[in-house]
Amino acid sequence: MQTDWDKLRPILTEAVGTTIYLVLLTFVVGGLVGLFLGTALYTTRKGGLLANSPINWVLNVLVNVVRPIPFIILLAALGPITLEVVGTTIGTEAAAFVMIVAASFGIARIVEQNLVTVDPGVIEAARAMGAGPLRIILTLLIPEALGPLILGYTFIIIAIVDMSAMAGTVGGGGLGDFALVYGYQRFDWEVTLVATLIIIAGVQGIQFLGNWTARKVLRR
Repeated sequence: MQTDWDKLRPILTEAVGTTIYLVLLTFVVGGLVGLFLGTALYTTRKGGLLANSPINWVLNVLVNVVRPIPFIILLAALGPITLEVVGTTIGTEAAAFVMIVAASFGIARIVEQNLVTVDPGVIEAARAMGAGPLRIILTLLIPEALGPLILGYTFIIIAIVDMSAMAGTVGGGGLGDFALVYGYQRFDWEVTLVATLIIIAGVQGIQFLGNWTARKVLRR
């Protein structure tokens, strides 16, 4: 079967644009929420800057419950909440909401694990000098863990690309939807291959940029 690229090219371009939109929106919003949650997990643990066992316990439970759920199942499980927040359970915005939820909790654990690597002695020294918790977090804790955090965020954004490919199952559009509708369902393997290669190229670019940035930060 001959692939009609004259007809498919505009659709492919729109799919690429939708994927970029989903990935960037999820990365920015989920990244910020995840940074807040991960920092809260670290600082509220026993002996932390803001030690609070009940809050730490609740955050840990939330992360442990949401993070392991496969994205395709999370799309269905969050249906009622998605409907309340977005007003629909299908389409790009509905997919973006679930992607943000999934990314936020995934990032939270990565942030916490990277903050744990910061030398506690440095934090204690800052506290002894009279620095408050917020100042320590913003000017010491996060900057000290910045290199590993960049690598962690690079891993997450690649996972977000993967989630965006599954967004097509709820009509979210993007390259996953393009490959499924115009490739797999029509037995047009050329379309599927092109969509796959674009995703691979994007992931390789993201990985290269993340590694390069992390190296720059670690060499400071």
